Parts: sequence; C-alpha cells; structure tokens
Amino acid sequence: MHKTDGPGRVAGPVTALVPAAGRGVRLGADEPKAFVPIGGTPMLTLAVNGLVAAAVVDEIIVMVPAEHVDRTAALLPSDAPVRIVVGGAERTDSVRAGLAAAGDTAFFLVHDAARALTPPALIARVVDELRAGHSAVVPALPVVDTVKTVDSGGNVTGTPDRGALRAIQTPQGFAAGALRAAYADAGSATDDAGLVERLGVGVRTVTGDPLAFKITTPFDLRLAESLLTARPAVTSC
Repeated sequence: MHKTDGPGRVAGPVTALVPAAGRGVRLGADEPKAFVPIGGTPMLTLAVNGLVAAAVVDEIIVMVPAEHVDRTAALLPSDAPVRIVVGGAERTDSVRAGLAAAGDTAFFLVHDAARALTPPALIARVVDELRAGHSAVVPALPVVDTVKTVDSGGNVTGTPDRGALRAIQTPQGFAAGALRAAYADAGSATDDAGLVERLGVGVRTVTGDPLAFKITTPFDLRLAESLLTARPAVTSC
C-alpha cells in the first residue's frame, strides 16, 4: 500500500532512468548521440540538468556504453544524485539495466537524453500526476499534420482522424511496480508506455511541450542549437 503525502497524494522517491547508449546513426554522429554537443554542451548533460532543475527527482541513473563510463562521469554534475551504469545494445536493454541497478523506489521516470531541451516544468507535471495516483503518465502533444497509413509499396491505405492522435514525448512516468512488471515480459514496443499498456494499465496524458522534441536528425540538431541560444540556461542545483 502506498504512503501518501496529502489527501489523495502518493508519497515516495522518484528515480529517473536515462538511456544514453544510442548510436546516433540518423544524426550522422561518430559517437553515441547523447554525447553530441548542443551549443558546446552534450545532450546528456542538458537532459540531466533538466531533471535536477525540476526538483522532483531523488535519483538519476544514466545508462551508457561501457567504454564511455569514465567520460560520462566527467560530464555530469558532481553534486547531483546521479549514478552511471553500463547500458545495452538496445534501448530496452539499457532500461532493464537501469531497473536492475535501482533500489527501492515508488516511481520511475524514463527520459531520453535526446530530448535535451525538455523544460523542468514538464518533468514536474509528469511526477505530479503520478503522485495523484496514476500508474502511468506520458507527455502528449496534438498531431498537427495530416497522417496517412501506407502499405509496403508506398500507397495510401487510410487517413486516421488526427483529432484522436497524439505525439508522445518523455519523460514517461510509472509506478515502480508497473514498469518492473512490463519489463519482466519479453515483449517489445516503440516506447515504455506501450509495454505497460499491454498489462492493461491505463496511461494518463499531460500536456507536453514543443521544446521536448527528440533530436534525431541534423536538422533537429540545428534547431536545438538555435533554441538553446534563445532561452535562459538550465543549470543543475
């Protein structure tokens, strides 16, 4: 039974898992994407600083390739509650490694280092909904483009109603038991919420933020650099 920190509120520590072992192929990088700099600062550093600045996370576990452990330690704030563990070949492998390293916690956030400009206020919104009693929470934005389904030959097969569609961001938040149970299953999905959905767990959305876009291509990187120079710096506490 969960403890509460007020009427209807669930208490307990929050652990953030940051997978940072992606190769960055689409970005054209010759190193893991999380280490690519934006305005001189690696994406991973920016993402961790955002988690710290949100002031709602008790521990951050970063999963990186084995050969980058020492390098990562030099990039992260020494006064923050951050641990580094070796990730895996796939994102799900890295999250499993983070789950194995985590101690007793009430909630998990899973946050992509490539969403380096995610505002701390968005992180806090996700945690607030978790503490309100939701077992799974994801940031979401309305889809503004018309979306088509196509077959393997590139032919349009349908036009979904975009009014019911949302683009999902991170951090995605979960009650600890729900995420651990989802990863105990051998299934796969395009995001962590997809794994939890298969257990029949309801997923709550909160309003996302355009700044939480995923930096995947060279264009995304140029956009992130431009946005970073136009906003106040987010530093760790």
